[in-house]
Amino acid sequence: MIKPKKKRICRFCENKVAYVDYKEYKRLGKFTTEVGKIIPRRTSGTCARHQRQLNRAIKQARYLALLPFVNDATQ
Repeated sequence: MIKPKKKRICRFCENKVAYVDYKEYKRLGKFTTEVGKIIPRRTSGTCARHQRQLNRAIKQARYLALLPFVNDATQ
């Protein structure tokens, strides 16, 4: 018998975060893979509103060199 998957709860809604800020680069780093890709919503469990804010914040942090575009650890 196949177990139904547990519904993931949005971390931002759980902590009552109103806006995902690009300056919190340590939190944003958890939502990127080792290669540097942004983790999709179905995998991370974030809601649609916070996923849009998360994508925008990660891209801003990359542009300001707070986060790397690509990690060099894969070589």
